[in-house]
Amino acid sequence: MKFIFEVRVKPGYSVEEYAEAWVRASEVIQQTPGALGTRLHRKIGEPDTLLAIASWESKAARDAKDDNRDEMVKAIMEKHARFCEFRLVGEFEEPEWEVLPPYASSAAGSEASD
Repeated sequence: MKFIFEVRVKPGYSVEEYAEAWVRASEVIQQTPGALGTRLHRKIGEPDTLLAIASWESKAARDAKDDNRDEMVKAIMEKHARFCEFRLVGEFEEPEWEVLPPYASSAAGSEASD
C-alpha cells in the first residue's frame, strides 16, 4: 500500500532541511517489518511543496509502525510539525493494473545490462 501526503514547507525552513530529516527518519522507519521504501517529490512550479510517498506491505504493517515509533523519528516528526504543514492525500492499495508504454519493460532491461 502507499501512504501519500503533501508537505508545504513554511518560510524560514528549506525543502533541503526537510529532505535531510526525511532521509534520517526513513532510514529508521525502513527497518520496520513491512516497510518497502519512501519517495519525496517536489511539486513543479511550487518549490516549497512536496509529495511524500511511503510504501508498505499492508495498511496493518504501516499502522503497527505508529504504535512502536522510534524516539528519534518522533523528535523529527515533532520538529516538522512546527516548520511544515501536512495534508494527507490518502492511503492507496497497490495498483490492480498498470498501463505502460510498450518499450518500458524492454528499455528497463537494456539499462540493466549496460
